[in-house]
Amino acid sequence: MSQPGDSDARDPRGYRPLPAGGPAIRADVVDVYLFRAARAAPEFLQLLRAKAPLDSTWQPVMGHCEPGETAVAAAAREMREEVGLSPGDAGFLGAYAMEQVHPFFLASINAVVLSPRFAVEVDRAWTPRLNHEHSAHRWVTAGDADRAFMWPGQRATIREILSEIVNPGSLSRERLRLDMSLTSEG
Repeated sequence: MSQPGDSDARDPRGYRPLPAGGPAIRADVVDVYLFRAARAAPEFLQLLRAKAPLDSTWQPVMGHCEPGETAVAAAAREMREEVGLSPGDAGFLGAYAMEQVHPFFLASINAVVLSPRFAVEVDRAWTPRLNHEHSAHRWVTAGDADRAFMWPGQRATIREILSEIVNPGSLSRERLRLDMSLTSEG
């Protein structure tokens, strides 16, 4: 018979009140998908990572929340640090919180990561200023996104942006809009 505190202790319904083991759950990673209007289809910014763990792969803007930082503030900071864009800049046209949070498992740290996603529309003339974390950038069309983005969750985010933000008939575009200027340091 299990005693309270045993890893296999169960409540009267048969559930464990606390996990006995398994992966940690984290929600401290954010992704920011920058996109711009183009003649044929929207284009999405990708950055070539220069450092581990994702070195030599093309990724969106991404990073970790700092202690006490909200996901929206982290997204604004990472965007500023990685590509030199802040809310209120001339090239910044709007920001959106995507509804879908991307879950993924990192075996190396035994953690399930829940990553909030953001979309930021930029002016067609805007050019990123890369920091030391990246060695190159490129714009890929929405049609090429399935081949250009490596992770299923990234491709799903592109589809969500196209459906809910870019689509002129979207009912949710304005509901997803963010005021990132409230969180930026300028």
